[in-house]
Amino acid sequence: MKVRLGSKWVGEDEPCFIVVDIGINANGSVEIAKKLINEAFNAGCDAVKFQKRYVDKVYTKEELDRPRESPFGSTNRDLKEGLEFDINDYREIDSFCKELGIMWFASCWDKWSVDFIEKFDPPCFKIASPCLTDDNLLKYTNSKGRPIILSTGMSTLKEIEHAVSLLDNLIILHCTSTYPGKIEELNLNMIQTLRERFKYPIGFSGHEVGISTTVAASVLGAKLIERHITLDRSMWGTDQSASVEPQGIERIVRYIHTIEKAMGDGIKVVYPSEIPIKRKLRR
Repeated sequence: MKVRLGSKWVGEDEPCFIVVDIGINANGSVEIAKKLINEAFNAGCDAVKFQKRYVDKVYTKEELDRPRESPFGSTNRDLKEGLEFDINDYREIDSFCKELGIMWFASCWDKWSVDFIEKFDPPCFKIASPCLTDDNLLKYTNSKGRPIILSTGMSTLKEIEHAVSLLDNLIILHCTSTYPGKIEELNLNMIQTLRERFKYPIGFSGHEVGISTTVAASVLGAKLIERHITLDRSMWGTDQSASVEPQGIERIVRYIHTIEKAMGDGIKVVYPSEIPIKRKLRR
C-alpha cells in the first residue's frame, strides 16, 4: 500500500520520504524556525514537522503551575506557552515553506490543535507517541480525511493494533521514546515486524545520537524517516541533545538515497561496464 503526502508517495518502490522534526527546538522563535526550515530544504528533505498543543487542554492546572525555571519564566506554564507558535507565527511559517517549496505539518496533541492546523491545509497529521492511546483524538484527527503518521514509542503491540484499527489512511513509525535513545533499545528489527503485521507503509522516528542507525532503518525497509533537527545540539532545550545538526541531516538524506540506488532489483546480470573486464580477465 502507498500513501500520498502532497505531491509525493510513501510506500514500496518509492524513494524514502525524509522528515525533519523542528518540534520545540525553535525555542518559540519564528526566526530560528525559518533557519531550521531552510537547512532542511537545503539538505533535500521532503517535509518539516512542528508540534501544536493548547496547553490548558493538554496539561492540568497543577502541572502548569509547577515551578520550572526556563528562559520564559519560573513555571511550567511559562515554558509551555513560550514554546508555542500562534496563528500569525504559523502564517509566517506557512508562507516561508511555500516560498521554498517544502511541505510542513504538525503533531497535534488535542482536537483544538487539529482544527488550528487544519486551517493551513496540511498534507497530513501526525499522532505523537504519547497520544497513541487517546482514542478521541485519534478518531477526531481521522475525521479530517487526511493521511495520518502514527508514532509508536512507549506502546505495546496490542496498543498499536488498537490505534491502527481507528485510523484509515496511515503511515506507522517504529519509535523508542527516550531522548536521546539508547542504541541497544532502538530494536530496528521491529520495522520488519510491523511490515509483516500491517498493510500500511512503515517508517522510523529516531531520537538516538548519530546517524548510522537511522540509515540502517531505511535499509531494513523504513519508507519514511523522521529525525529532530537543531542548529546546535548544545542549545537550550530538552530535545536538542537528541537532535541532528544540519550537516548530519544532509548526510542522512545523501546516504539513504545513495543506498537506494545501490540496492538494485536483486536480479543477477552482467553489466555493460563489466564486459571489457570480463574479456580481459575471465579465465
